[in-house]
Amino acid sequence: MLLSFALHGCCVKHHIHQAFCNAQKCVKSLTVRGLATSSNQLFVRRTSQRFVSQTRGAKTHKQKQQEEWKRKNKTILTYIAAAGVGMIGMSYAAVPLYRLYCQASGLGGTATAGHDTDLVETMKPVKDRIIKVTFNADTHASLQWNFRPQQSEIYIVPGETALAFYTAQNPTDKPVIGISTYNVVPFEAGQYFNKIQCFCFEEQRLNPHEEVDMPVFFYIDPEFDEDPRMARVDTITLSYTFFEAKEGQILPLPGYS
Repeated sequence: MLLSFALHGCCVKHHIHQAFCNAQKCVKSLTVRGLATSSNQLFVRRTSQRFVSQTRGAKTHKQKQQEEWKRKNKTILTYIAAAGVGMIGMSYAAVPLYRLYCQASGLGGTATAGHDTDLVETMKPVKDRIIKVTFNADTHASLQWNFRPQQSEIYIVPGETALAFYTAQNPTDKPVIGISTYNVVPFEAGQYFNKIQCFCFEEQRLNPHEEVDMPVFFYIDPEFDEDPRMARVDTITLSYTFFEAKEGQILPLPGYS
């Protein structure tokens, strides 16, 4: 009986030990699973945060690039606009300066302004060089005037004065102020075409339905006959263009861009 009790006690101890081992294994398994789950959660959390941080960083970098591009584009557009305004201003300023230069030098087909009184009185006509001078009249689209030359052509010789007339009429029911520019063709002959009296670059006010005659008193310098470039020139055209006079308006030179 004692032996049976001892064997029974050993069995109980064995079962208790086995149960204890099983319990330890379960605890270890649960612990490992918990640690694995915690590690996974921590990994996922850190990965998510890192991904979000990278995404935010990428967005921030992209936004900075866009802002930088916008700033550069604005700078470029500012430079382009400034250059455009400068070019326009230079083009408008070049017209009157060029016109004054041509009037003084006679270059570019613009008749030379002013004259030497002594030269007019003492110059000798070149009788064997006859030149036909034709006349042309134009008006700008904004000016409703009737403008025309009274003669289509005249014949003169270098060193001889001549008088021609233009007629301007205002057919409207309101007063209109006009101003004219002139030109000479061929251009090279402009330096020899001298005007003693002219209505160009002066404001002309015409009342409703008023008509006026405007004289042009001129001569061709005798040196015209000595210039080899003028050897084949036997016709010169004097052209006038009238514009409506407006404040701030800069008159162009006919025949030039």
